[in-house]
Amino acid sequence: MLRSTPKPSRAARKPGSRFVFPVLAVGAIFQAIMQTVMVPLLPSMPGFTGAGPTAVSWLVTSTLLVGAVMTPIFGRLADMIGKKRMLLIAFSLMTLGSVVCALTSNIGLLIAARGLQGAGAAVLPIGMAILREVLPRDRVDRSIAVLSSTLGIGTAIGIPFAAAIVQFADWHLLFWVTTAIGTGVGIAAWMVVPESRSRTGGRFDTVGAAGLSAALICLLVPITQGSTWGWGSPAILSMFVASAVFFATWGLQQLRNRNPLVDLRVSAQRAVLMPHLSALLVGFAFYGNTLITTQLLQASSDRGAGYDLTILQAALCQLPASIAMMIFAIVASRISERFGPKATIMLGALFLVAGYSVHAVPDKPLGVVVTAIFVAAIGTSFVYCTLPVLLLGAVPLSQNAAANGVNVLLRTVGSTMCSAVVASVLAAHTLAGGIGVGGFVIAYVVCAACAVIVFAAAFALPSAHKRRPRPSAV
Repeated sequence: MLRSTPKPSRAARKPGSRFVFPVLAVGAIFQAIMQTVMVPLLPSMPGFTGAGPTAVSWLVTSTLLVGAVMTPIFGRLADMIGKKRMLLIAFSLMTLGSVVCALTSNIGLLIAARGLQGAGAAVLPIGMAILREVLPRDRVDRSIAVLSSTLGIGTAIGIPFAAAIVQFADWHLLFWVTTAIGTGVGIAAWMVVPESRSRTGGRFDTVGAAGLSAALICLLVPITQGSTWGWGSPAILSMFVASAVFFATWGLQQLRNRNPLVDLRVSAQRAVLMPHLSALLVGFAFYGNTLITTQLLQASSDRGAGYDLTILQAALCQLPASIAMMIFAIVASRISERFGPKATIMLGALFLVAGYSVHAVPDKPLGVVVTAIFVAAIGTSFVYCTLPVLLLGAVPLSQNAAANGVNVLLRTVGSTMCSAVVASVLAAHTLAGGIGVGGFVIAYVVCAACAVIVFAAAFALPSAHKRRPRPSAV
């Protein structure tokens, strides 16, 4: 008896659809590179632009702020009006930002351009939602796991790439290169990514978007500027209070809205809440592996703890993290398939604790530092690769991009909090032009504590991983 087969959708028949995953993976790596390329440049940017250190710090802050604000908004719009459309808009904004950075040294224009590049943070959640639609069911989990690991891969690649440009060429060349990459990725996405088969439609929650944006700005600005303005200053305290008020008001508005930007009732479910909490904490721990260690490697050993490495040498020491993220993304997926995501999250947290425990040992050889970077990156890969898989089975297809958008947002918030905490801890242990070993030890211990909380929170995750059935194409 012959079985009738459904007529393949236009998306399934479209030539080149098998290239969707590679294009999305390159696009996600490009986005991660854009978030990190400015880090090695920061010490030199006052000389390049004529601006003060406070203004220059906004070259990173503006990217984080816009990324945090736009990620849930772009995720919701992707579910409503089409994932491919919002993906192309994100690529276009990143590329436009690169063009402006390549053409100017004006600090105001550079800050605005870096803000445009922050919109690229939405690439990852949108890409995950696209993969859930277009790939066969047996490939979805593994592909999403690998795509999630690209954040660490891009970070590990972006820092040495930027450091090499700064050391051997004009810094504007860096953004001409990223312009070329962005253009290529955007064209490739336009050609091979199919149109969304699932759209929710409805009215966009403009009030909710404005409320969330105000709350995030009032939260992240004081976090990033607290060490500069003073944590007890009226401006910092006022913004924290305003953030709490905005979040409370926004939450009530979302609960009463029939078409909310973020479905808080779904987000409050244990299967969704625990991955979001883990994203916040691992975002903190992941960024510490890069931020703290980069400063430790470049610090002078004559005036405190340090290894006297150049910018490029310190950046190259981060490459093992990239290797770990690439290799162990596949390993994490296989562990999840055999033992469940809960076991993978817990194993990843243990790797993070082990890595930071080694990091916290003072006066260790350089090879041990690189080993600790590698071990912590394994833990990050395990957790990052598993979080979107957990959400995949916990939220409806119609909310997939929005849910992953919130998850990526919390990673960003965690990284931002890490930057503020590390800056304050190291500043408190600065002595005679250097940083005392105690400052680095405390910073690493804080990151290890975050990993311990992730391990404990994993006990609240469902033991069995239940996947929602994929709706048939129409």
